[in-house]
Amino acid sequence: MMDKTFDPQAVEGRIAAAWDEAGAFRAGRPERAGARPFTIVIPPPNVTGSLHMGHALNNTLQDILCRFERMRGRDVLWQPGTDHAGIATQMVVERQLMERQEPNRRAMGRDRFVRRVWEWKAESGGAIINQLKRLGASCDWSRERFTLDEGLSRAVVKVFVDLYREGLVYKDKRLVNWDPKLLTAISDLEVVQVETRGHLWHFDYPIVDDAGHDTGERITVATTRPETMLGDTGVAVHPDDGRYTHLHGKKARLPLVGRLIPIVADTYSDPEKGTGAVKITPAHDFNDFEVGRRHGLEAVNILDEEANLDLQENDAFLLGLDDSVEAGIVLDTLHGLSREVARVKVVEMMEARGLVAKIEPYLHTVPHGDRSGVIIEPRLTDQWYVDAKTLAAPALEAVRAGKTSFVPRNWEKTYFDWLENIQPWCISRQLWWGHQIPAWYGPDGTVFVAHSEAEAELAALTHYGVPTGLVRDEDVLDTWFSSALWPFSTLGWPDATQELARYYPTNVLVTGFDIIFFWVARMMMMSLHFMQEVPFSDVYIHALVRDEKGAKMSKSKGNVIDPLGLIDTYGADSLRFTLAAMAAQGRDIKLSLPRIEGYRNFATKIWNATRFAEINGCTGRALSEPPRATIALDRWILGETEKVVREVSQAIETYRFNDAATSAYRFVWNIFCDWYLELAKPLLQGEDGGAKEEARATTGFVLDQILKLLHPFMPFLTEELWALTASAEHPRQSLLALAEWPRLDGLQDTEAEAEIGFVVDLVSEVRSVRTEIAVPPAAQVPLVLVGAPKEVHARMGTWAETIKRLARLSDISFAAEAPPDSVQMIVRGTLCALALQGIIDFDAERVRLEKEIKKSRADAAKFEAKLANADFLARAPEEVVEENREKLAEALARAAKLEEALARLDKR
Repeated sequence: MMDKTFDPQAVEGRIAAAWDEAGAFRAGRPERAGARPFTIVIPPPNVTGSLHMGHALNNTLQDILCRFERMRGRDVLWQPGTDHAGIATQMVVERQLMERQEPNRRAMGRDRFVRRVWEWKAESGGAIINQLKRLGASCDWSRERFTLDEGLSRAVVKVFVDLYREGLVYKDKRLVNWDPKLLTAISDLEVVQVETRGHLWHFDYPIVDDAGHDTGERITVATTRPETMLGDTGVAVHPDDGRYTHLHGKKARLPLVGRLIPIVADTYSDPEKGTGAVKITPAHDFNDFEVGRRHGLEAVNILDEEANLDLQENDAFLLGLDDSVEAGIVLDTLHGLSREVARVKVVEMMEARGLVAKIEPYLHTVPHGDRSGVIIEPRLTDQWYVDAKTLAAPALEAVRAGKTSFVPRNWEKTYFDWLENIQPWCISRQLWWGHQIPAWYGPDGTVFVAHSEAEAELAALTHYGVPTGLVRDEDVLDTWFSSALWPFSTLGWPDATQELARYYPTNVLVTGFDIIFFWVARMMMMSLHFMQEVPFSDVYIHALVRDEKGAKMSKSKGNVIDPLGLIDTYGADSLRFTLAAMAAQGRDIKLSLPRIEGYRNFATKIWNATRFAEINGCTGRALSEPPRATIALDRWILGETEKVVREVSQAIETYRFNDAATSAYRFVWNIFCDWYLELAKPLLQGEDGGAKEEARATTGFVLDQILKLLHPFMPFLTEELWALTASAEHPRQSLLALAEWPRLDGLQDTEAEAEIGFVVDLVSEVRSVRTEIAVPPAAQVPLVLVGAPKEVHARMGTWAETIKRLARLSDISFAAEAPPDSVQMIVRGTLCALALQGIIDFDAERVRLEKEIKKSRADAAKFEAKLANADFLARAPEEVVEENREKLAEALARAAKLEEALARLDKR
């Protein structure tokens, strides 16, 4: 006998162990040697990470696809693994060293520090893998990979060396996002734009003549970073701005420094913004860098790696510095100051010289490092780059040609926009944890890029003619470089492995929109270049998981929801089903605890329905084929089962996860539990005989199909019930995870659907009307079927007593006309009238409905007015605007429902 309640905590660990022991998720199972492969590579989570709600959504959707295809007989490989997460991991270990008061990494040295990180990884890294298992992820855990493992490292080195030899990897001096705390270049993904209240300083720069003498004219520029003016090498004005046409080709004297800088005509300057003149600091601003390149301006870096002013012995800065005593004082005063202190000093000096035209408050976004929390500095440094523009061309064409499709389709535009305007990809990082760049330098700076130090030494011998000592590049590669190879490096490339031949290309990638640039596009580029084939056919882009009000989750807001806490409280199945049911394409998920609790109730409903079936002898049967049903009710539920199998299958195939979950939910809760089991009770609890046996067999069969349908969404609950509903006489042939997906055909029965559908619709309509017009719940109401056809008469002969019980009716009769003071409804073409004379006060009910309608319309008008207010739309947070839209829709829907009820009263 089943327990009275389902306890996820008692079940989930045991079920996971059973899957593991059976090797249920292993790719290449012998019985599937001839099956079509289905491959997904997991977006590798950081080895330092723990499960967050984005992971929970992403991996739930992947798991639904994998379990679905596994049950359809495919040879499924869901490739798991983790990313070494260079910056994050190095930070974790450095913090640990500091907390334990041990020597820092510089004191330890590179080799010892890297060994320490490996020790941390062995002890604490990869906790997220166990957390994914708790979620129910059905990866082939025997094939887990790590971006720094030996095989993947060999692939990384080969790709770097091959691209270098093809001229697609090179070293260059360009601007990068520089983190002055972590002392490394970082990617755009690791930069957070923070809205900051600051100031906009307007500085006057004196204009000089051809001899370098002041003309008395000044040009005013505006800046939010006064300290960077020391690195200015030009001023830009728009070519069509008539205010400055006479200054084209002239020069200005850079205050404090004395450097003469040209005034250039460039469309980057916007005549509508500020003064229309823009100071150009190529070494400290990405846009200025491009302007500088267009006009041949020098790039003067005035900051060191910690963002302190570096002026003395800075040849680029000193070039053009006048030899006045004042310039020397400036040099001595500002050198070595932090950028924040230098900003104050520069403003003071400009004010003392009467060159500050205006200072105004200014709200703007300032880039911060997402891990360090400090302001990011654009910095001119020597770094390694990939020629992304060349690699992007085939990646663009592959999507345009339909070889890879994005779902939803609108994300293709994002992909195209980025690749069409792609910049060189900076792939070097000033870290110790990661793939050290396979480049060695000779004493004269000659670089030797090779697969190994021995190969580099051989190349150096050929170059120099004598054995020569080499120094390896200290930098490591961006983690996105190694993860860009993930679809094929995890399968054994560069070796021609059997796995690579069988499972590449993969079928679908499931990921978030925020890494279309950083990961999806780069996997496309690398895979097409090295495999000559796209890495995946489809890219499903899921939305964000927000809080119940629609706000983005963040620690600062205090609204982060921990998925592991939800699993502890509600069970993994409830969380998974919630995420799937809300994963509408292109729409963010507003996660609320009541929704999760509601789906926990759904799990309870399934458990109770199964227990009811067990008590009534419906389980423990051999039910590989649908029973031969003769009773209309059984024929109807078998037809509905066939329909829901088709709906769920088609929805999963097209990545409409919410539609699949909704169809399954509606069928299980409404059709099977609320209607079929309710209508079948007289048979199941009646006298033994053919009808009872048929109902038992039908219930057992449909229940099996339900467990299969729900398994991709709720794997723990369904696997447990699959085992509990077996018997010694009829044991299960496999775990549910390896059972066959339902294949039903020819079960649709129009006559049975017409009969049972009429009963269901009639009871539903009567219940709805009773609620709308406030009929007292205990009131037994007569129902009159007006001019009903003969088939309806026949149905009442079978179902009248059931309908009376379910709809709380005192009587069901037939008449040619509707009785007075009745409320009418049409059910499948038959006019049905509830005789309410003496049961409700029609006049009072009309007044109540009119009052409620007026209130709902007033509420709707209030929300419409808000949403029509442009100022509200511009200033209100996105979640507040969305909340008002939802309230408007609710008010309009309520008003429409009430007006429908009022119309029923008016027709009586």
